[in-house]
Amino acid sequence: MIDGDEDKRRGGGSPTPVRPERLRGPVEFVGRAAELAQLRRLVATPPCLILLEGEPGIGKSRLVAELLAELPGRHLIGECDDVPEPFPLGVLLDAIRGGADQLGPLSPVAGALAPLLPELADVLPDAPPPLTDPAAERHRLLRAVAAVLAALSPATLLLEDLHWADPATCELLRYLSTHPVEGLAVVLTARTATPGSSTPIHDALARTPPWSVTRVALSPLDADDVRRLAARTLRLDDPPQQLTATLLDRTAGIPFVVEEVLRTLAERGGDPLADDSVPFLLRDVLLWRLRPLDEATREVLGAAAVLGMAPDQRILASVLSLDRVAIGAALTTAHRAGLLHDAGDGLRFRHDLARQVVYDLVPRENREWLHLRVARVLEQELPRPVAQLAHHYRRAGSGADFVRNAEAAADLATERGDDATAASFLLQTMDIAELPRPVRVRLAAKLGRSAIDGLSQAEAIPVLERLLADRRLPPGARGELGLVLGRMLRQQGEALRGYTEIERAVPYLRAPRRKAPALAVLAAPDTVVGRHVDDHLARCAEAETAAAASGDPAAHLAVRIARASLLLELGDPAAWAIISELRASAELADRPREHARACLNWAQGALHAGHPEQADALLAAGRALVDETGYERLTSLVEATELSLDRAAGRLDGLAERLSRLVATSERMPVTLLDARVELATVLARTAGTAGGGKAEGRDEVEVAERALREVVADARRVGAIWPLVQALSALARLTLAGRPDEATRHAAEALTLVRGKGILAWAAEAVLVLAEAAAAAGDPERAAGAVAELEAGIAGRDAPLAQAALRRCRELVPA
Repeated sequence: MIDGDEDKRRGGGSPTPVRPERLRGPVEFVGRAAELAQLRRLVATPPCLILLEGEPGIGKSRLVAELLAELPGRHLIGECDDVPEPFPLGVLLDAIRGGADQLGPLSPVAGALAPLLPELADVLPDAPPPLTDPAAERHRLLRAVAAVLAALSPATLLLEDLHWADPATCELLRYLSTHPVEGLAVVLTARTATPGSSTPIHDALARTPPWSVTRVALSPLDADDVRRLAARTLRLDDPPQQLTATLLDRTAGIPFVVEEVLRTLAERGGDPLADDSVPFLLRDVLLWRLRPLDEATREVLGAAAVLGMAPDQRILASVLSLDRVAIGAALTTAHRAGLLHDAGDGLRFRHDLARQVVYDLVPRENREWLHLRVARVLEQELPRPVAQLAHHYRRAGSGADFVRNAEAAADLATERGDDATAASFLLQTMDIAELPRPVRVRLAAKLGRSAIDGLSQAEAIPVLERLLADRRLPPGARGELGLVLGRMLRQQGEALRGYTEIERAVPYLRAPRRKAPALAVLAAPDTVVGRHVDDHLARCAEAETAAAASGDPAAHLAVRIARASLLLELGDPAAWAIISELRASAELADRPREHARACLNWAQGALHAGHPEQADALLAAGRALVDETGYERLTSLVEATELSLDRAAGRLDGLAERLSRLVATSERMPVTLLDARVELATVLARTAGTAGGGKAEGRDEVEVAERALREVVADARRVGAIWPLVQALSALARLTLAGRPDEATRHAAEALTLVRGKGILAWAAEAVLVLAEAAAAAGDPERAAGAVAELEAGIAGRDAPLAQAALRRCRELVPA
């Protein structure tokens, strides 16, 4: 039951409300004329994608209802659930079902939806054969949904409460932002992301071009809006300023709360101008509405709040051991009291704020019992709604049952290719204090694998670090968890920490098929300071031995890719033969995600060595594979590589602005952030003082570039990332050469020292050239003779065109 003691303390009894005619009247739509006009203009010229956002109760649903009320054409409507099952694209599929009777001819790719929409089997094409790559399968689903939406257009697609959307839905909407469907206007509603946190929809749309999404933010009502609403609801010609000010103060201008307060004032009578007649909170309003209800109705309403926004009468009857007639009567009584409303498909709470207030009024012990009862009833459903079961068991305080169902939900999400949702469920299990260590380790291993591809590393890293700090952790688990942690740290931009964790994990990895890819990661030379190329070569040889012992084609492929990357950085011409062989192989073709990642890594290696044409071709292949598979993790890497190639080729027009946008949106793939920042700083340094401005403007540009380079140097030193560090030091040396040659020499010498420690002298070409220019300008070219000779010896016989060109310029300044 809902606790009524507080009602009695506030005055007792349940007085019959007085409802004079003058106080009666509907709450009207006010205060959103500008936003409504903007939405109408946008949807009138599709395609478009609109995100309508604001805090709970701000009036998002009311605004779109006004929009659709006068909007001609087809409306496709879906609403996200706060506890959705791990079923990718669920809200979109619901919207499609609503318009299925109007489907026209469909592209064959739409058949990919046939297994998800069996009720539309007669109108959808036959399902294509399944793909072995989950990411490619998911991307085909996105294209299938887009094809069906195209067949339903012209139309308006309204999706509500996207803050609860599954990652696959968010991925599709990001896809639609850059691949709009002709004739389709997409309107989304979502709560504003709170500071320090985000949601999949906000993360997805943050990675879209600025022009592709129109954001409409709703603010609280102002005093004039509240006054008009009060005048219309209370039938007052001119509400006094005191009433308006009190309403605004006690409702914060949140439209839903203002409406509920005004409805209560209209219904209960009395003097609405008296300050003490204005309810202080939404909770007070709902308490007043609850007073006349009998205990049985309160009990049903409390259970309904536990069940959700739209309570199922059949489940309520089972939970409370009542017949359906009694449940229906109680909900009807709650409806008459203004606590529920008829949504057309059944009674439901008017808003989640109202449901939460009713939920909070149920005593904690009763809530836990109700959650447990709901879970026991849902256990009988087929298929088992594992996400809902996990939610209710957790709220019931049943940790073991929660973990069992959360793991099942995560496994289901992984099976459907939704790593982000899987990681979300698994992260929740880590909060259960009484989780046995073997179970925690098993779940953490799954979490690590899901978080890598689900982009949830930041949340998962502390979990894995705590587990690895436990000395009682079994060796096998230490190896697996350490490997996953190392990979996540590297993806978060923590180059040295990630590399070190993988080094620690390798001795504990017993299975050669797991050891080989780990060693292959350690073979990459361009990521970390403090490891010589001889170490990388040794790791690569160990990886090849482990791959051979494993007999696993995937392990063998990973090692071959790593070998090609290492030889490319070394300037060994044999790299190109391996790359050609791999790109022509069925093994790589059957793994498009690995193929995309390999092409992008090789493109970067080609850039480092000075092969822009080959880098361009590899980048184009990688970009096509990322587009084909929808491999979200690599989108930032594609753009970062493209921008690096433009900088290397001297295509600087507009490049700084493009790099700035990438830096601003790379939080979802932090591993690319430092590379993007060093490229931006390098471009700023190259263009400083050459834009045609005056001397003061030129100095300002130089200062901005120098500050950016110094910040990159500091951060690259902190995380131990060698390539950005060498590039930034070399660019800083070049920038300071004219005005501060001694400082330029120090920066170039530090870059050379770092490269000497790595053993790939081609990387130091620009730094050595600065040393040669500084020495020549000082009239002492012999001062740089040692560095030039070292570069010459280091790149002798190497396929390193960029370094060879720099050496030729050095020899003009410092003859042998």
